[in-house]
Amino acid sequence: MFTSKHSLTLYFTFFLALVSYGQQVQEMLKKPNGKYVLVIHGGAGTILKESMTPAKEAAYKEALTKALTIGKNILANGRKAIDAVTEAVKVLEDNPLFNAGKGAVFTNEGKNEMDAAIMDGSNLMAGSVASVTTIKNPITAARAVMEKSEHVMMVGKGAETFAKLQGCTIVPTSYFYTKERWDGLQKAKADDSTKATLDHDAPTPKKQHALKQLINKDYKYGTVGAVALDMYQHLAAATSTGGMTNKKYGRVGDAPIIGAGTYANDATCAISCTGWGEYYIRLVMAKSISDRMEFGGYTLINASKEMIMDKLSAIGGDGGLIAVDKDGNYTMPFNTAGMYRAAITSDGKIEIAIFK
Repeated sequence: MFTSKHSLTLYFTFFLALVSYGQQVQEMLKKPNGKYVLVIHGGAGTILKESMTPAKEAAYKEALTKALTIGKNILANGRKAIDAVTEAVKVLEDNPLFNAGKGAVFTNEGKNEMDAAIMDGSNLMAGSVASVTTIKNPITAARAVMEKSEHVMMVGKGAETFAKLQGCTIVPTSYFYTKERWDGLQKAKADDSTKATLDHDAPTPKKQHALKQLINKDYKYGTVGAVALDMYQHLAAATSTGGMTNKKYGRVGDAPIIGAGTYANDATCAISCTGWGEYYIRLVMAKSISDRMEFGGYTLINASKEMIMDKLSAIGGDGGLIAVDKDGNYTMPFNTAGMYRAAITSDGKIEIAIFK
């Protein structure tokens, strides 16, 4: 005989199953409208045309095009936004040009520590991982956290153990080594030996600040990300990063923090950020844009512009973001010299750019 406690448990389980079934039926009844948008980025910063060779510029554009094409094909075939952003980010993670996955920068200890986050605007489900070192594509681990656990964020060894159990590809740490990133760490350490770089010695940021974060010797942030609107009017966002060159003390930036560097809500927009993470966290950047739209009547473009050009700049932060709203409008604002960015829409519009 079941006790009242057992009966309540059975009723609750049945209720959840009924709700889930209802959502599935509702989803089946929702007809695709044929309209989709995909926007991607590969980081913002002091990216100057005069400092880049034609061959390097072509390589970046080719990489952006590849990620854009793969994500676009997913959307064009009627699949969901969450799949498009996952696969687009995986392409960028596999390319050593970007500071994510294979191209992740080195910490002060000579390690590659990566963060990633993903969010589904249709149900506000989200997942993220931080400070992982052996997951080939951290975005797949973030998605596993979202879909296969009751949690939102996992970190370090625990996240790696979970990712392995969920079938994510695990690689030796040597996989992430690239000579360019290693040389970047050595240069950063050499610079450290000639001037103080502790937080209390750092100058107060100015409004005209241009990514001069002392421990970020590349003067750019190679975070990658993608946002999408699918044919079913669902939004999704994904972000992945290798962090900062020569970072110390277990620092984690905004990318894996839902609402700061990554956010998606079908009622408003999907956002992926790139920039000086500490400032994005303080501003709760992505959610602040969504809130302006939901409660303040802002358009996506106006809300994004205010947060990046006014609020972020005012407190000394740098960077940019990509965003798409529920109606298919998109924007790619940044307050730096450049941002690797690209967008494609169902009506055939394609935009690929690097410099301001």
